[in-house]
Amino acid sequence: MSFIRMLFSTRLCRAAALFAVFALTLNGCAGLFGGDPMRVSVAGIEPIESQGLEMRFNVKLRVQNPNESAVSFNGVSLDLELNGKPFASGVSDQIGTVPRFGETVLNVPLTVPAFAAVRQAFAFAGAMQGDSPQSGQIPYILRGKLARGLTGTTRFVDQGTLSLPALGTAMP
Repeated sequence: MSFIRMLFSTRLCRAAALFAVFALTLNGCAGLFGGDPMRVSVAGIEPIESQGLEMRFNVKLRVQNPNESAVSFNGVSLDLELNGKPFASGVSDQIGTVPRFGETVLNVPLTVPAFAAVRQAFAFAGAMQGDSPQSGQIPYILRGKLARGLTGTTRFVDQGTLSLPALGTAMP
């Protein structure tokens, strides 16, 4: 039991929150009927109450509309993969509108199941070992969508690699 407590220590939760912030930074999303693509980025992340060993975070997404017409939405969904494996997901039934040449902030609760967290903790430890150029690099893919009712769905994807801090680096 002490091994599980060690994995879910405060330091690991801080590292997971920091990692999620970097992983969820988005560069954009799919185009809208000939318009410019919506811009989606992470405005903030904060831990929220969890059940058992799972971790939960409230992710604040900033959605910007660089187009001449407003975009209405009635829900948002996020899926995060790390190392090619599902890591976290979240949905929200928020309803709203992103004004023309405007922005709005959405709150999406993101859940990291206990086994996904344990699996990734071992993967992080493995990625930190070795002298290869990929040592300390974790590939991620974030997929999301804004449900737009009868007018379709606006999907967005971001992918890349994240650099993990060295094990000897102190956490703030």
